[in-house]
Amino acid sequence: MKHPLITEKLLRLGTGGRPRVLDLFAGCGGLSLGFLTAGFELAAAVENDSTTAVTYGSNFHPDDDRHRLHRDIMSTTPGRLVRALGLGRMAEAFDVVIGGPPCQAFARVGRSKLREIEAHPEAFRHDPRAALYGPYLRFVKSCKPIAILMENVPDAMNFGGHNVPEEVCEVLDDLGYACAYTLLNAAFYGVPQTRERMFLIAYHRQIGERVSFPKPTHWIDLPRGYEGSRQVALKLLSNGDLFSEAHHYVTPPEASDNLAPAVSAKEAIGDLPKIPARTLMCKGVLRRGARRFDSLRRYDGRRPVSDYARTMKNWPGFEASEGVYDHVIRYLPRDYALFARMKEGDQYPEAHRLALKMFHEKLAEIANKDAHLEPGARKYEEVKQKIVPPYDSTKFPNKWRKIAKDQPVRTIMAHLSKDGYSHIHYDSAQARTISVREAARLQSFPDGFVFAGAMNKAFQQIGNAVPPLLAQAIAADMSATMRSAAGAAVVARARTATAVRKTLDAPAGRAAIDTGVEA
Repeated sequence: MKHPLITEKLLRLGTGGRPRVLDLFAGCGGLSLGFLTAGFELAAAVENDSTTAVTYGSNFHPDDDRHRLHRDIMSTTPGRLVRALGLGRMAEAFDVVIGGPPCQAFARVGRSKLREIEAHPEAFRHDPRAALYGPYLRFVKSCKPIAILMENVPDAMNFGGHNVPEEVCEVLDDLGYACAYTLLNAAFYGVPQTRERMFLIAYHRQIGERVSFPKPTHWIDLPRGYEGSRQVALKLLSNGDLFSEAHHYVTPPEASDNLAPAVSAKEAIGDLPKIPARTLMCKGVLRRGARRFDSLRRYDGRRPVSDYARTMKNWPGFEASEGVYDHVIRYLPRDYALFARMKEGDQYPEAHRLALKMFHEKLAEIANKDAHLEPGARKYEEVKQKIVPPYDSTKFPNKWRKIAKDQPVRTIMAHLSKDGYSHIHYDSAQARTISVREAARLQSFPDGFVFAGAMNKAFQQIGNAVPPLLAQAIAADMSATMRSAAGAAVVARARTATAVRKTLDAPAGRAAIDTGVEA
C-alpha cells in the first residue's frame, strides 16, 4: 500500500527537487560531503561534540550559526530540531536519513532482539542499545524518509554477541523498508586507504524490494592482513550463531583487475609541501607546543600533482588555490632519527630492533670518549630512554608502520589524536609522522575543507569520518535508485490525472457533473 507522504516526496524529486538529507551522529561531515557532491541538499545534522559541530557548520552552512551548535541526540527530538532550523513541517523536512550510531551500546547485553528492546515503552531504562539506536530509529519513524544509510565498523556484525546491522534491519523491516548491508573497502572507490566498513542501505518499499551497492571503480590486491570483504563478513558472522540469522547481508560488489589501480599514498600526499622534521627541530622552528592552523603552507608548484591531488585541490566549493593551513605535525624528538632509518612497510618490531642498534652505536661512541656504561647505570638508562621506545615489541607489532608510498595506506584511525606512529611518512628525508592535512588527504577530504580546533582534535575528527569519496559513490548510487522511483511516481500521477480527465470528458462523466451525481 502506498504511503501518501512517501508519494509526495517522490513527486517532489520527480519534478526537480533535490533530496534533503538529515545526518545523525554527523561528525565533521564525511558522509554529508559525499552526499552534497552527489547532488543532495544538506538540510540538518546532529552532532554532540561542540568542536566537531563547529567544523560541520562552518563547511556546510557558513552563513547560518544555527548549524554550528552541538546537539545531543538523546535530548534532541525530530520536532525540536526542525523548529530550531526553521525547516517547516517535520514529516516533510527530510527525504534521506544517514549516519553511523556507535555500536558500543551492544556490548555485554542479552540476546533479545533490538526490535523487542526498541518497542518497549521504557527502552532507555532497560537496555543500553536503545540509548543510541533508539533515537536514530525515532527520527526514521517521525521523518519517514525515502531512504536510509547507516555506517559502522565491520565488528558491528558481531559485537557483544549481536549482529547489529541485522537487528537494525529487522526494525526497519517492520517500519516498511527493504534493507541490506555489506562491507565496502574504501580503496575500491578511489580512496588511498584500505579502510573497510559496514554499510546498511534501506529504501521505503514504495520504491521497491531490491537494495544494491555501488560498483567498485578501482582495483587493489589487498595487502597481507586483509581478506576479501566476503570472507571477513563470513568469519564475523560464523563466530557464534549469527550466520544463520544474517538474512539481510549481501555479498559486496566485486572489483576486477581491469579497473584503474588503487590510489597510492604518494599520489595522495606527494605534492604537499615538505616538512623536514629533523632540520626544522635543529633550527628551533619545530618545538613542543600546541599546533594551530594559523600559518599558510604554500603549494610547491614544482612538484608533480596527481589526478587525485588535483581533485583534492579543486573540489567544487572546497577549493584551495594557494596552499593549506593545517599541514602541521607532532613534535617527536626521540623518534625522528629512527623514522629515517625505517624502510617502507616496517612496523614496530623492525623499528625496535633499529632503535636498539642505534642505542648500541651511541654506547660505543660514548665508550670512546668516556667510561664503559653498564646496564642499570643511570647514564646508561638515560641514553636508552632518549633513543629506544619503551613498548614491548612482542605485544605491539602493529603500533608503528612506515607508509609504503606505492600503496594505499592502512586505515586512518581516530587514535591519530593520541599519536601518529601508525602512519609514518614514507619519505625518510622528512622522517616524521603524517600531518593533519595529509591525514585529511588520505581520508579524501578536499584541501579547502576546514577543521575547527587544534591538531589533536582535527586528527580525531578525520579518523572518525567516512571517506567523502566513498560516501559520494554510495550517494550517487542511491540517487539513481531514488530518481528512478521518483520518475515512475510522476508518470503514475500523470496517468491517473489523464484517466480522471477522460472519465470526466466522457458523456457519462459530463452528465454526472451537470446533475451532481457520481459517475
